Amino acid sequence: MPASTRSWRARAEVKAGDPLSPGPRPHPSTAIRVLGFSLRDRHSGYVFIAPAILLLVAVLAYPALRSLRLSLAHPGPGPGGVTLLQYGELLGSGLFRQVVRNTALFVVASVALHVALGLGIALLLNRPLYGRTAFRVLALLPWVVPDVVAGIIWKWILNPLYGVLNEGLFRLHVIAAPVEWLTAPTLVLPSVILANVWRGFPFVMIIFLAGLQSIPAELYEAAAIDGAGTVQRFRHVTLPGLRKIFVVALALDTIWEVRRFGLIQAMTGGGPGTLSEVLSTQVFKQYFQFFKFEYASAMAIAMTGLLLVVSLPYVRMIVREE
Repeated sequence: MPASTRSWRARAEVKAGDPLSPGPRPHPSTAIRVLGFSLRDRHSGYVFIAPAILLLVAVLAYPALRSLRLSLAHPGPGPGGVTLLQYGELLGSGLFRQVVRNTALFVVASVALHVALGLGIALLLNRPLYGRTAFRVLALLPWVVPDVVAGIIWKWILNPLYGVLNEGLFRLHVIAAPVEWLTAPTLVLPSVILANVWRGFPFVMIIFLAGLQSIPAELYEAAAIDGAGTVQRFRHVTLPGLRKIFVVALALDTIWEVRRFGLIQAMTGGGPGTLSEVLSTQVFKQYFQFFKFEYASAMAIAMTGLLLVVSLPYVRMIVREE
């Protein structure tokens, strides 16, 4: 063996045995092999996020683009190309206007009651209270129940013959005859809103509870030292501290309620007639029952536009924070 080779091996063994030796440093342009392709280290991160991107494209992007294409297509046999006939039919449809009114009433009432009830219970659960953890768990239970299951439960509760609500009102001598909660024209939508308030308020409550716990206690102590009462502390400390949380809760809850489907479908199916019909249930019926794919797609795109408008304050707040 040549002397130069032996000396090189000796130096390598000394370096390998030296605990203080840093060892060989990787070259910054080291490449990795993935499925037979060579990638630089700086590009390897894209390999790990590629499955998530492909999943989002398959689950969200492709259906959205497909719906947009269907909403602009001619229904049935006829010339191809792009048309706005479906959107014109939407604007001229009395049923669509009624569905939009029902959706607006359902969303506004549900979100307002969610915020009021969620903030009130969050304030109570944020105070020193015996068994506070147990109460928090109990308050979250309605949110754990799936939409369809909650709809079935409330359909039983509101049943005119054996429902718990009518039975309780009978015993309290509030009513003298069974009330048709889910078939009376003036009661069906308020009944669905009542069930939805029970189902959805824990989501807003947990957002407000997290916001309340982020407000420094020193602010309340300073306000108390200055002589501020409970109402003044709530007005000048709590509400300003929850300003951004209000935007988050309103935006997210409104998006959830516009998309609400399972609970309404399980309780009334949009009936009687179309009195409790909302955008989500009407899109389902137009697509899967009446097979009006283009019309249903146009309605879904209109609902998406509404959601984008609702989410703008939330998006603007996030952009400003960044």
